Formats: sequence, C-alpha cells, structure tokens
Amino acid sequence: MYRHLLVGTDGSKTAAIAVDRAVEVARAVGASLTIFTAGAPDRATRVVEEEAARHAGSGVKIDTETVDGDAASALIDRAERGDIDLLVMGNKGMTGASRFLLGSVPNKVSHHAPVGVLIVRTT
Repeated sequence: MYRHLLVGTDGSKTAAIAVDRAVEVARAVGASLTIFTAGAPDRATRVVEEEAARHAGSGVKIDTETVDGDAASALIDRAERGDIDLLVMGNKGMTGASRFLLGSVPNKVSHHAPVGVLIVRTT
C-alpha cells in the first residue's frame, strides 16, 4: 500500500483539514508523512513546524520540508523524487479571480502529479 505520504499546506484552516486527513491515512496504513509547503522561508518553516507539532502525538513519523517557489510546481517536483506514494492536499488552493485565470493548485497538481493524489474536501 502506501509507505510515504506527502501533504501540502499553506497554513490555512482549510489546509489543516487536509493535514489531519493525511495523518489519519498514514496512521491507518503505517506510513510516514512529510508535511510540505512552498513560500517565503521564515513563514514556510513556521507553517510546517506548527502542523508537525499539532500531530506530534499521532504515532506517525512526521518530517517537514519547505521550498521557496510556486506551490503546484514544488509539490509535483517533490513527488517526482520517487519516495512518495500518495500526495494529499485540500480542494482549495487559490481564491478569487486568479483561481480561474491561473488555475488552482489542486487542479494543476492533479493533472501533473507522478503519484496518486487524494484531494480532501475542506470546504
């Protein structure tokens, strides 16, 4: 089944729901989990560390990773490294007009991810 899950978060309340689900799946199948975000280094580090701390008692081995860049591209690039079995993310990535002009992060990732994608309904 799954050995290593990757979950993307932007630190929002809705993204936290996707992290919660990723922890549940990882625990159920005995997988490890990487909590991942893309963005400015200081904020990104804070986001993933807060999520990891929130799930410290879950019994799941949790790592964190951050990159400075576009979220969709970064998630796809990370999944392409070959050690990820499932990518988990929330169904909302951008709001407003930019979502329709540029496309949402979940939409971009779901079309280009090299692994299975679990899109969690967060709204």
